[in-house]
Formats: sequence, structure tokens, C-alpha cells
Amino acid sequence: PPPAGWAELESAVRGCTRCELHRGRTQTVFGVGNRQAQWLFIGEAPGAEEDKKGEPFVGRAGQLLNAMLFATGLKREEIYIANVLKCRPPNNRDPQGEEVNCCEPYLLRQIELIAPKIIVAMGRFAAHSLLKTETALSKLRGQRLSYHQTPLIVTYHPAYLLRNPIDKRRAWDDLRLARSVLATL
Repeated sequence: PPPAGWAELESAVRGCTRCELHRGRTQTVFGVGNRQAQWLFIGEAPGAEEDKKGEPFVGRAGQLLNAMLFATGLKREEIYIANVLKCRPPNNRDPQGEEVNCCEPYLLRQIELIAPKIIVAMGRFAAHSLLKTETALSKLRGQRLSYHQTPLIVTYHPAYLLRNPIDKRRAWDDLRLARSVLATL
């Protein structure tokens, strides 16, 4: 079982060697933000910038995420941001099943400790990991889903939106849905 408190959990992640990703990391990317946040945003894995800084969403995708938060009336320091994987996959390749399984207990413990009112899963890997499904992202979007009784909204990953700006409107709809779900709690 993952360690009980924040300090122990962070230390366990920092020293983790459960999968091969630890061999190539500069540092782990634990997560960042308000540990009592109502909103928890979950991405898939750190990229090169995140690996250097040890913080999720600091590159171009992070700048887009900040703009999305701002448009939703949120500040980055009010929310918590984590990734399914805590180490960067080589060449930013997709996470592999074994890596997700090794890292998942850390994320699940973060979710327990934060006890958010709403979770926003950004991208296919975050959605599939949390919901234990292979359903296409397009079918998961636009509805109130649930992760252990916590409302979960699926949206596009900001890195995807940088490549496909036409879908920014849909991502905005997803965040508006999340905000309206939160307002009913």
C-alpha cells in the first residue's frame, strides 16, 4: 500500500524504481497545487520540460492549461494538478500498461488525500486509467462520469489542443460542464 501522508508519499515517489522509467528521469514529477483543492486535474505523463522542473504542465501545454483555467475562473494555485505517471516516458511516448499499473497507487493516494469535489481527466490515458475503460475519448466527453463517487469530467489533453486548436471550443464546453456539476454539489 502507498504511504499514508503527503511527505511519505512524495518521498516514496522520489525513490520509486517500480518500473524502468526511473532509469531515464531527471527527477520525478509528483504533482503541484492546493492539497485541499476542490478541482483536481489529471494528465498522463511528464514531458521534457516537466522532467527538468519537476512540476507538471510547465511547457506550452501548461501555458494553454493556465489559459483554460483562467477562462473557467480558476487560478493554478487554487487547484491540484497531477499525472498518471510520475516519470517521463522516453521521447514523450505514450505510457505503457505496466508503467500505469506501477504508478497508479501513488495517484490514487493523492486523490484520497486531496478528496476533490471534481476531477478533470485530461486526455485518453488519464480517462482510461481512472475509469478502467477503453472507450474512445469522444464518447467519454460531455457527460458526468464518476470516480469512486467523485464526479469526473473527461476533456482533451492541452498538448492535443495545441495540435488541434479547432477542438478548443469542445474543451471549453467540458470545463463549463465541470463547473456546472460542481455548482450542484
